[in-house]
Amino acid sequence: MDLDEVLDKHRRAGKILAEIKDEVRDKVRVGVSLLEIAEFIEGETLKRGAEPAFPCNISIDDEAAHATPSRGDTRVFKEGEVVKIDLGAHIDGYIADTAFTVDLGDNSALLEASRKAVENAVGIIRAGINTSEIGAVIEDTIKSFGFRPIVNLTGHGLDRYVQHAPPSIPNVHHQHGAELKAWDVVAIEPFATDGAGRVSERGGAEIYSFTMQKPVRSQHARELLEKIAPYRTLPFAKRWIDMKRLDLAMRELERAKVLHGYPILKQDGGGIISQSEETLIVLEDGCEVIT
Repeated sequence: MDLDEVLDKHRRAGKILAEIKDEVRDKVRVGVSLLEIAEFIEGETLKRGAEPAFPCNISIDDEAAHATPSRGDTRVFKEGEVVKIDLGAHIDGYIADTAFTVDLGDNSALLEASRKAVENAVGIIRAGINTSEIGAVIEDTIKSFGFRPIVNLTGHGLDRYVQHAPPSIPNVHHQHGAELKAWDVVAIEPFATDGAGRVSERGGAEIYSFTMQKPVRSQHARELLEKIAPYRTLPFAKRWIDMKRLDLAMRELERAKVLHGYPILKQDGGGIISQSEETLIVLEDGCEVIT
């Protein structure tokens, strides 16, 4: 497949996400079900001719990523919460990835810090720029609002059926980085916080991905492998799989390292996090935001 076809598929996936993002913003309200929002986003992605590149992430307050509703989840949004919605789509494996934050309280400056960090980063991106320069702009922007970036979360490249590919794009200044090239497809993804600025894995996982093929013993594990085959190496939600003895099959595949689970990433010591993310194509003299 030539470059024009590849970029066209990224662009089509990005356009679908941009449309869904506009529609879903006003749906995130106090009393609305988290599961309803996730299923709306994933369902609309399919209706519009793409597939989810990963389960819709809905991360609240001190959660940064890898949070998605479980099957039958009854939680609703509450007054005062800061809600991050991270959504992805792919066409034939070519991915677009975007995120936004909804404030159900009084945190407008925190939201503006991550949003402006994306805007300022986009403004300097071109072929030849070093990712360390992008990280410095993101860090300086967030700190100018009186907040901190999350230091151990980054933006990333997007490759076919690979959501997090090189290069890593830091949200802080680094001494050394990688040089972006024309036609790279990357996601810029700053997180701003009033907390310590570092996250770690907490609790169980609802999101998984296939890692490697190995022989497995049970019929249930083999059945699960058949069900997740269409996702290839992209993450999937446990709630997407309908089969008997699912938990047993997943435990067997995790133990065999055939599946990798993604526990929720939460901020060490608490604090509120906002997130903004756009996917873009690097050009010789700038970039094209596709989400």
